[in-house]
Amino acid sequence: MIDFQSPEFHSDPYPALAELRAAGKPVWHEETGMYLAARHADANAVLRDKSLGRIFQPRTPKDEWFDFNWLHADSILDSEPPKHTRLKSLISKAFNPVTIRALRPDIERLSGELLDRAAELGEFDLIADVAEPLPVKVIAHLLGFPGSDEHLLRPWSQAIVKMYEVAPTEQHKADARAAARDFAEYVHGLMVERKTNPGTDLISTLAAVEEGGERLNAHELIATCVLLLNAGHEASVNGFGNGAVAALSRPVTVQPLRDDPRGVGPSAVEEFLRFDSPLQLFERTATAETEIGGVRIAEGQKIAALLGSANRDETVFDRATEMDLTRERNPHIGFGAGIHFCIGAPLARLEMNVVLPAVFERFPHLELAREPQRRPGFVLRGFESVPVTA
Repeated sequence: MIDFQSPEFHSDPYPALAELRAAGKPVWHEETGMYLAARHADANAVLRDKSLGRIFQPRTPKDEWFDFNWLHADSILDSEPPKHTRLKSLISKAFNPVTIRALRPDIERLSGELLDRAAELGEFDLIADVAEPLPVKVIAHLLGFPGSDEHLLRPWSQAIVKMYEVAPTEQHKADARAAARDFAEYVHGLMVERKTNPGTDLISTLAAVEEGGERLNAHELIATCVLLLNAGHEASVNGFGNGAVAALSRPVTVQPLRDDPRGVGPSAVEEFLRFDSPLQLFERTATAETEIGGVRIAEGQKIAALLGSANRDETVFDRATEMDLTRERNPHIGFGAGIHFCIGAPLARLEMNVVLPAVFERFPHLELAREPQRRPGFVLRGFESVPVTA
C-alpha cells in the first residue's frame, strides 16, 4: 500500500498509483483512514458527486485554528451549495473570463521583463526567476497589492498550502496558522481602505458587487482574495515547473516545442498539466451515503480523488505514461471538475500559454543545468529549483 511519507514515493509516485488503478475500484487506505480513487472515472466522480463535500468543524474566535478555518470555510473552493452557488454568482461578476483576458498585455509585459533579466544571467532558475514571480506579480496587480509587499504573498501561500499534505508536521501547522492570521489581517486592511477609497482593482470590485441584495461579507471577501492568490499561482508555478522538467529531460519529446513554440504551446500546456499534475490529491467527505466505482462510502467517511493518477489512466489516455506535447485528445482533470473546478484555472492557463512559448522563443536551446530540486510532499507536487542554461 502507498506510503505517503516515503521520499521514494515523492520522487516518483506513478508506479504505485498504477497499482492502485489496477484494483479497478477505490481502495481503502488504513493509514489515512480514507478511500483512494485512482482511476479517471472514479476520481472524476468524487469531484462531481453532490453527496461529497468539504467538512470544517465550527471554531470559536479564541481557537488557534479559527482564522485558518474560516479562510477555507468561507471560500468558494471549500463551501457547498447553496452557499457555494451564492459565492460563485457574486465572485463571477468581478472575476470572469473578460477580466482574465484583459490581463494578457500585463502578463506578456511581465513575462518579457522576467526573461530579459534571465537572459542577462546566462544560467538561471526556471522557478525562482520565471515561473514563481510571474503569477505572483499578476495576481498582486489584479488585487491591487502594493508592489513593495509582493514578497509577502508567496511565503504566506506556501505556508498555508503545506496543510494540504497528508501528514503535515507540527511546525507546518504552526506556520499555517500564523500565515492565515497575517494574510487575513493584511487583506482586511486593504479591504477597509478600498471601501473608503475604491479603485479599479479586484478587491474594490468585490467589495461593491451585489446581486439580489446579497453582498460578500468581510470574511467571504478576504477568503476569496486569499484563494485567488493560492489557486491563481500554485497551479501555474508547479504545472509549469513539473512540465518543463519532464520535457527538458526528454530531448525527442521537447523538440516540437523548440521548433514551433507558439503552435505547440497550447497543447504542451495541457500535457504539462496532465503528465505530472501540480495537484495530486483532493479530499472529500460523504455528507450522505453514496457509491463511487462500485464501493459504498458511508456518511462521514472520506475519499480522495487522486488527480495525477487519473491523468495517467491507460483506459482514457493513449500512451498514458508517455509525454506528448502535441497530444490532441487530453481530457485531464488537473484543475478538478464539477462545481469545484479550480477558480484560478483560466488565469493559470493564460499565464502558462503566454510564458511557455515566450521561454522557448527566447531560449530555443534551453537545457537543464543540473539536477532540479523537488519540493518534498505529494499533494502539491512541484520543484523548489530548476537551474537551466540558455
